[in-house]
Amino acid sequence: MTRRTVGIVMNGVTGRMGYRQHLVRSILAIRDQGGLTLPDGTVVWPEPVLVGRSEDKLRAIAERHGLAAWTTDLDAALADPANEIYFDAQLTQVRGKALRAAIAAGKHIYTEKPTADSVTEALELARLATDAGVRNGVVQDKLFLPGLLKLKRLIDGGFFGRILSVRGEFGYWVFEGDWQSAQRPSWNYRSQDGGGIVLDMFPHWHYVLERLFAPVRSVYAQATTHVPERVDEQGASYAATADDAAYGIFELDGGVVAQINSSWTVRVDRDELVEFQVDGTEGSAVAGLRNCRIQHRAATPKPVWNPDLPATEPFRAQWQQVPDNGEFDNGFKVQWEQFLAHVVADAPFPYDLLSGARGVQLAELALQSAAEGRRIAVPELHV
Repeated sequence: MTRRTVGIVMNGVTGRMGYRQHLVRSILAIRDQGGLTLPDGTVVWPEPVLVGRSEDKLRAIAERHGLAAWTTDLDAALADPANEIYFDAQLTQVRGKALRAAIAAGKHIYTEKPTADSVTEALELARLATDAGVRNGVVQDKLFLPGLLKLKRLIDGGFFGRILSVRGEFGYWVFEGDWQSAQRPSWNYRSQDGGGIVLDMFPHWHYVLERLFAPVRSVYAQATTHVPERVDEQGASYAATADDAAYGIFELDGGVVAQINSSWTVRVDRDELVEFQVDGTEGSAVAGLRNCRIQHRAATPKPVWNPDLPATEPFRAQWQQVPDNGEFDNGFKVQWEQFLAHVVADAPFPYDLLSGARGVQLAELALQSAAEGRRIAVPELHV
């Protein structure tokens, strides 16, 4: 058995997502299972190097998990030949500079989304990585949720027949920060700091639609700021300049129409915080984070509209749960394992920086659509 140690510069691990999902539940979880075993028997051992701005926070994380390597000097970490991969979970506004430095240092790139706050920069990063010949990938975690994996199983099995439409509902009420503390950092609500639900969520919707159904060919969106004033972590009021809700209509190849509502100003009356309903000629499904329920055409009720009488059908009870038929690992960890196999053994990995640029493009065009009040075509991007 051959063991291959791969140094990973992890920038932004003092943040919630970088720490919880990428360090603890992915890289450290892979180490806890003894590394990643490839088909040829090679065991890939990830060796994280923690990078950030706060010495105190980095030292505390390293001591908590028994890690030795941490630094506030990104250039030094990139200069070490033992570090083969650079991972970025920083704020979007500072991501581009660090990614450029890592590409110039010859490191393979794996990064959170959005990859940039403009499609021009996102495409430039994809081109730089291609020209440098480094492997590159973007986190697309929603594809690995149990509910969407079940949905993908239905699509691959031909359950829907011809898919007609997709309807998505995402969101929850984020408290304003006055009488209850907010569940999201205040920068999310300031456009000058890279905030906004369109830039945050539309790159997600792009890869979900593209990978599960078909490429997006047009977008019509309405973005708004429903709550114009919030209270930050220090208790100071601030103007919310970024959109906190967006309502989008997407036309896909093949005539599929998708509608997705995204909101941090909605109270939840659904089973999960995100749900997608897919309707086809042969059946329908509703998929969430973990669960997926279906209704085949042969089991579809035949309601008749009559507002003068109570509902005569228990509609929610007439759907069938899709079984797990297996165990589902953490989606962030699964994608990390795929990227490590891509770097070490040239395993396929389609979620590259160009794919990430297409997600940024959709967000940018959605904001343009909202500003101009019209449908916008989505052209193809090329490196």
